[in-house]
Amino acid sequence: MKYLLDVRTAAPHFPGIGRYVANLVSALVEHLRADERLMLLGYPAQEEQFAACLRAGVEMLACDVSPFALQQQWKVPPLLHKQRKNAKASLYHSPYYLMPYRPGLPTVLTFYDLIPLRFPSYVSRRARLLFRFAMHMALRAARHVIAISEASRRDLLATFAAPAERVTAVPLAADARFRPQPRQVIERLRARYALPQAFLLYVGSNKPHKNLVTLVSAYAALKASAPPLLVAGPWDPRYPEAMQRAQALGLGERIRFLGLVEDVDLPALYSAALAFIFPSRYEGFGLPTLEAMACGTPVACSNVSSLPEVVGEAALLFDPTDLGALTEAMQRLVEDRALRQALSEQGLRRAATFSWERNAAATLDIYRRTAEKT
Repeated sequence: MKYLLDVRTAAPHFPGIGRYVANLVSALVEHLRADERLMLLGYPAQEEQFAACLRAGVEMLACDVSPFALQQQWKVPPLLHKQRKNAKASLYHSPYYLMPYRPGLPTVLTFYDLIPLRFPSYVSRRARLLFRFAMHMALRAARHVIAISEASRRDLLATFAAPAERVTAVPLAADARFRPQPRQVIERLRARYALPQAFLLYVGSNKPHKNLVTLVSAYAALKASAPPLLVAGPWDPRYPEAMQRAQALGLGERIRFLGLVEDVDLPALYSAALAFIFPSRYEGFGLPTLEAMACGTPVACSNVSSLPEVVGEAALLFDPTDLGALTEAMQRLVEDRALRQALSEQGLRRAATFSWERNAAATLDIYRRTAEKT
């Protein structure tokens, strides 16, 4: 059997989805049976990106049409049809809901979250309508849907007309590079970024559902002796409220907004932190919590959506709408060394239960079952 995976989203514009696709490709290659082949539908320039995977059983199918382009609806299906006819392609996997809606092949779709619908005040009416329409079309085209968590699966089934037996939760995993870093690596990072010896850390965007305004307000209520809070991640200028709140509260250097940190520096940044705080109000999965645990960093996070199923009992959980509860969780982590040590050890064990090998094995099982029904 030949499986055709769309890798066009393995690009900087799709940081989260791109990481999912890149990790999935690498893991799938290791789990293909002798009678299975993998083909990557991607831009010609991506051949270099996936060069390490392009060996026996893996090849590229060049496609220069963006997932955002309407033209993909009539340009991509002929490519897929040709592969089905000449190369006996068995299945097409789209990791994004903007896809060819008449692909001409049995299709698997990956679903992440309902952020455009859960936070309508931050998304235009046009964008919400487009999301609903595109999701409806993608679900019509898909024979099976991979949800990235059980919470994500429940959200999908509660919002769209998809048969439950055709939606499977397949959890993500942290990259293998996320592990406790040697002291010398941490110290080099500390010097390069002028980091304090102890700090609390948040990694993620500043989009409204990430709840950074509440994080800043809760941090302001900590004792003045608390270590600084570092906020790392891409900064969207449309949502300056967290920075404005920090300025209004006179927090000064107690909160530092680092902006986007290079991926290569993230394991050392997590490892250097006293604790990781993640107050998001909604996540399809919540990968930063898993990355932090994999680095041995104690974690406190929200008790909503997918986060409890990701962290299990290896993190402090709090209500993200309760400012006092968030302050209390941070204060406990700052003051209780024994608690930090216990969460660090539990987090390492918990993170080890997630792997891209398991994700790839489950994904291939879905491929095989879907292809066999043709």
